[in-house]
Amino acid sequence: MSIWIVGCGDIGRRVASLYQKDAVDTRGLVRTKESVALCERVGVVAQIYDLDTQQDLDITQFQGAKIFYFAPPPRTGIEDTRLHRFLKMIKNSPAKIVLISTTGVYGDSQGEWIDESFALAPVADRAKRRLSAETALKAWAKEYQKDSVILRVPGIYAKDRLPLQRLKKGLPVVKEAEAGWTNRIHADDLAQVCKVAMDRDVKSSIYNVTDGAPSTMTAYFNQVADAVGLPRPPQITMDEAVKTLSAGMVSYLKESRRISNQKMLKELGVILQYPDLKVGLKI
Repeated sequence: MSIWIVGCGDIGRRVASLYQKDAVDTRGLVRTKESVALCERVGVVAQIYDLDTQQDLDITQFQGAKIFYFAPPPRTGIEDTRLHRFLKMIKNSPAKIVLISTTGVYGDSQGEWIDESFALAPVADRAKRRLSAETALKAWAKEYQKDSVILRVPGIYAKDRLPLQRLKKGLPVVKEAEAGWTNRIHADDLAQVCKVAMDRDVKSSIYNVTDGAPSTMTAYFNQVADAVGLPRPPQITMDEAVKTLSAGMVSYLKESRRISNQKMLKELGVILQYPDLKVGLKI
């Protein structure tokens, strides 16, 4: 049974590396020649395909395959037209699909602890696009009686995925007292969870994939700055942030939630390598 990674970027390559340890070959679908080269460096055979087009795709190569769908939605709108189009093309070819979504689909819980049963109320368009993807995958799985797993993921970090440029520029963050709760997961732990969700007999399930140790975004930037020896960022009020920071950053700052990872830990049995920032930032 073949393994395919659609949108084989950083997380996809980390997942592929885990399969290669088990001597399982993986293939990728990517958008650019640069991505092909990056995949080849870690032994992934990748082909170029643009999910925004109507060009033909040989779906026979996905027959009986297990597919990780990591491609991001379009940058505008509230629908994930890319996944909609992909699912329409592949029909009932694959055996199982694992999708990366976002914890943003929960919207703002005002700092409340929430699990997978929490009502979905996405605020930002980017989160609405992810919910569109979840809905499309559920419909596909129901129509063709196939297995699917949705992984709701917050901020991802790793040694090579830290906001160093922002810190070096001295860009501000919201004052700790006004900052909402944020969640995160180390990239290697996310890759591990992706593989377990695919390999185990998990059917039509949804999991929050976080380290279970939320903090404010301000605390996150402070910890990163301390870990790499950079000055902590200056702090401003939320009112000042609305006037000076990007709309995307402000939308993150205005949502506050603490995400439980207990279902993931219990049902998938994963043991996180990086259960909190203190461990994850030992650089």
